[in-house]
Parts: sequence; C-alpha cells; structure tokens
Amino acid sequence: MSFKRRTILSGTAAAGLSGLTLGLPLARAQTLSTTRLWVGTAPGGSTDTIAREIAPELGRLLGRQVIVENRSGAGGNLAADAVAKAAPDGANLLVSFTGHTINASLYKNLPFDPIADFTPLTMLNTSTSVLVCHPGQPYKTVGELIDFARRHPGKLSMGLGGIGSSVHLAGEAFKMQAKVYIVNIPYRGTSPAVADVVAGNLEMMFAPFVNTRTLIQAGRLRALGVTSPKRVAPFPDIPAIAESLPGYSSQAWFGLFGPARMAPDLVKRVSDAARAALRSDSVRKRIEGDAGEAVGSSPEEFAAFVKADVARWAQLVKYSGATPD
Repeated sequence: MSFKRRTILSGTAAAGLSGLTLGLPLARAQTLSTTRLWVGTAPGGSTDTIAREIAPELGRLLGRQVIVENRSGAGGNLAADAVAKAAPDGANLLVSFTGHTINASLYKNLPFDPIADFTPLTMLNTSTSVLVCHPGQPYKTVGELIDFARRHPGKLSMGLGGIGSSVHLAGEAFKMQAKVYIVNIPYRGTSPAVADVVAGNLEMMFAPFVNTRTLIQAGRLRALGVTSPKRVAPFPDIPAIAESLPGYSSQAWFGLFGPARMAPDLVKRVSDAARAALRSDSVRKRIEGDAGEAVGSSPEEFAAFVKADVARWAQLVKYSGATPD
C-alpha cells in the first residue's frame, strides 16, 4: 500500500536571490516556481526527516517553493521511478537512502536503472543504527547476546522494519559475522516492530535512532550496540557492536538525486544549495542528534560512491536470500 502526502515547506523566494535560478533559460526558470523533493517513505522516518530539514534552506537558496512529496511503497522505488521519468529541469528531485543501491540487486525487474537514470547531486548524511532489545531480556551486552544465540539457535527473533532495508542487512551482517541463527520477523515499517520490542512480543531489532532515541532514554528499550565502527558522540555510553564483534560496521546513508541528463550548471547549483543547507545549525544539530553525520559530497564523489555501493550490497543480498515483500 502506498501513502502520499504533500507538505509545503518553503515559501516565496528571499529578496536578493532571484539570480540563483536553476541554470535554465530565463523564460523557463520563471515558469518553474516549485521544486518537489520526492521521498519513498511515509512521513516520520529518517528519509522524510532529512528531506524536511533541508527543504526550507534549499528553497531559500534556490529562490523557489520546495515541497516534500511522500510516495511510499516498493522499498522506495515508487518515488524513485517518478523522478527517473521526470524532465531534467530541477523541478523534481529525489531524497533517497541506502535502499537505492540495495534495490539494484534486491529487485529483479526495476522500472529504472538506479545508476543510469539518475544524476547524483550530493550525499546528505550518514546515519548510525542501534541494536535494541526489550529490557527484560537476559543478555545485557552484545557479547552476552551472541553467547545466548549460539547456545539457543533459532530461539531468538529479530524484527525487520523492511525487507532489504539497511537495518535488515545490518542484522544479516551481524548474524553472518557472529555465526548465529536468529529468526527474522518482517514488519511493514519500523514503528510497529519497535512497538513489539517495547511490548515484549519481539526480542530485538536493528533500528534508526530517530525511532528509538526517546524509548532508550526512558528505559523502555535496552541499547546493546551501535552499528558504526566507533561509539557516537550523542550516546557515548552505548558501545559499538565492533567492540564485541571486531570489524562489524553497517551505516545507512541519505542522498539527493535528480533525473539523468541534468545540465552541468544545474547540477552544480542544486548541489551547492543542498550542501549549503547541510551547513545550517538547525540541520546539522538534528542530524548529529540522531547519531548521524552531515556529509555534503560533490556530485562526482557521490556518483562514484553509488556505483561502488551497488556492488557492495549485492554480495550481502545474495547471502541473506532477501526478496521483496
């Protein structure tokens, strides 16, 4: 089931910014008063959050109204398809996430090419996830969890906020490296899975901090470890999983794409505006508060990363045997 919601986030152009058009002929630029940021998830998740954080500043810098357009479903592919088929004029952009490169191998018949049909503009930020469990579970550390799982193969269950998502594959990487068998329980979204862990109906899951931070702080979830190679500043008391499982690392990323064949000047202007938006205090603090890190890579750097990431995730998708819902 898809969900569509539109929110206007930035109003009219600020004075003095009329010269920062999207690199189009003047007549065409004047007819484009709106940019849509397409998001392939429902409102409230990590991808939606970063889109709504950058939208006001992006709109100010581009001198236009910016709208976030949610079209969830098919692992983000519905929104991606809308942008892939849009004109390369800057009116439709995609705020996507790790699923963009995972889906290249997860889905066998995509209606678009995740590389050829898009123009990478900038990586917005990376995000660390956290392994959480119900506070009543007998294991209090990652090491104790691994030991318990090895002694009781198949007894534990792990919630999946989405098949093929970055947190799903974070769990697969964990199980592969720890050599444990934990049963996957798929959910249609992260929130219902988190709710079941809180209720004690599910033992554990990997989840974004945006969905778990307040529950961890309230003691309703036990945080066992973060997926980054080292501990993160906002939560210094939560160990890195790598402290118990050397070499483990799994982080999500979020990025801005346009349709293929965007003009070089347009690519530069939109990328520069997005990177400037990331430097604003409010955006940076929100990203860091959710255990993330603002990136702001160049279009060339982001394009190279996307190509390499497609190959990296293909190996783990094959190992996991994951297939779409």
